[in-house]
Amino acid sequence: MIMELQDFLEYLNSGKTVIAGSAEHQFMCELSQEALRLTAQINNVYHTPEELREMMAELTGKPVDDSFLLFPPFYTDCGKNMTIGKQVFFNSGCRVQDQGGIVIGDGALLGHNVVLATLNHQMEPESRGNLIPAPIHIGKNVWIGSNATILPGVTIGDGAIIAAGAVVTKDVPAGAIAGGIPAKVIRMIDDEKNEML
Repeated sequence: MIMELQDFLEYLNSGKTVIAGSAEHQFMCELSQEALRLTAQINNVYHTPEELREMMAELTGKPVDDSFLLFPPFYTDCGKNMTIGKQVFFNSGCRVQDQGGIVIGDGALLGHNVVLATLNHQMEPESRGNLIPAPIHIGKNVWIGSNATILPGVTIGDGAIIAAGAVVTKDVPAGAIAGGIPAKVIRMIDDEKNEML
């Protein structure tokens, strides 16, 4: 059976486990090679912002808005299960593992070396090669600080801030500032505004 991209994405987006060595796993590995080829092109020669947007559109298989801005290097081993909004900025060194699905809302800012990871391995040693996908949703106008890691299944609400170096394992509500390992809500942005008045 020859797998099509849409069938593969539907399988991943259903949350089903990807069994090591299965047709889905083999297709994932083939897709990774294409992503590695495209990211090598992105990262190893200077490109204008317009050229980078074209390359990201090829990588994702979707149009990328003219307002999108990327500072390479950028890394992904998939690319095809990612949706990027308008006025989104990726600073250098971002690493995106989007097999489980990533949606990035308008106005989101990703700092240096941010990691978005949507796959977990199974816990049992005998089946640890199996992969469990879970999506990441990043709301509008979210700011993710340098070296933060967002783990599978996490939703970050509109306007939230993720502190540099945070490891986000659970959802972060809209308008919250979260930091630490594991990340916890430190305060709400509105609280900080009130303190400044």
